[in-house]
Amino acid sequence: MRIDHRHLPPIGVPLSQDIASRNGRFRARARWTDPVLHERRSYSATFDREDDARALLEQLRSRTRITSDPLVSFADYVTEIDGRHLRGLDPSSTANSYQCSVRARVVPMLGHLPVRAINAAVIDRAIDRWEPHCAPSTLKNTVAALTRVLDEAVRDEIIAINPARARAKQRTRSVAHPVKRKIPTFDEVQELASRCSRAHAAYGDFVLMSAFLAARVSEVAGLFVGDIDWENRLVTITRQYFPGSGGLCLKPTKNGHARRVPILAPLEPVLRRITESHEGDQPLLRGPRGGILATGTIARATDWNNTVSALGHPGLRRHDLRHAGATWFANAGVPLHIVSEILGHASIETSKNYLHADTTDLILAGERVNEHLV
Repeated sequence: MRIDHRHLPPIGVPLSQDIASRNGRFRARARWTDPVLHERRSYSATFDREDDARALLEQLRSRTRITSDPLVSFADYVTEIDGRHLRGLDPSSTANSYQCSVRARVVPMLGHLPVRAINAAVIDRAIDRWEPHCAPSTLKNTVAALTRVLDEAVRDEIIAINPARARAKQRTRSVAHPVKRKIPTFDEVQELASRCSRAHAAYGDFVLMSAFLAARVSEVAGLFVGDIDWENRLVTITRQYFPGSGGLCLKPTKNGHARRVPILAPLEPVLRRITESHEGDQPLLRGPRGGILATGTIARATDWNNTVSALGHPGLRRHDLRHAGATWFANAGVPLHIVSEILGHASIETSKNYLHADTTDLILAGERVNEHLV
């Protein structure tokens, strides 16, 4: 339940509380003395169930306590901090994902334990339970959400150190495949685009734009005609359509900064065709019914898993097209710091994880070394 923050009692004031039953309903009331004005204040709400009334009073008590109960359970502590661990996260994506992870996995697994009882061994056992049923990204988000909650427990001096910090790095790395995924070649991307176009031209256009612009699915969906600069042969990526708790929302790019990507020759005919006779404020790419192209929509419409398997790339994700574009730029000799700018990464180290050397470059590298040795 949500409390009207305008009427919250100040931190540290003593509360007097009571629950009154009237006509089968329950009124919860808290009273206190304003420490500045010395006036008597109150906050009350009426509920159909007594448990809800008691829950409100407990929330008010937790909001006024200067220190947390050192023996508080994990579930009660999550309720007490009321989303404090989500501060600074994007509310439409990351925060929503972390909140779902805590509610769906962390609290059911660890909620009954005192926060102080959650150590590295307990977290390992929890990850053992989650791992068989979670995708790597889901497991990563779950451990990250747990880590942020326990960070708050450190700040509240319930625990001295956060046992999830080391576990997060150690355990989530173990789920990664030891060999990087095979990234499709230029010809394979063209063939994939051709097959996706059988469902609708927009799906094939999406494949080419995502690869040749090294862009996320959400960023391709967020492009407008006016983002194409034909004079300088650049595409400016400034926004994305991202699925959040309230549905798809238009927002800035992941790092909040616009970036420019050169228009490669194979992509030019596609961009010319879909921008012809369109105004700058019109969306660049839409589905067959005029809808926004989300990753799930593309997967269903193109029978994605079977399509990529038939091309020899089982498990290829839509996001891997962005990896392919980044790899092409790097293999062509584009400096890594420029590739990082094209991808919109703040760190070159992040960009390195996107680059996948193909077998052609490896064979050529071997031939060059052999010539040197001879």
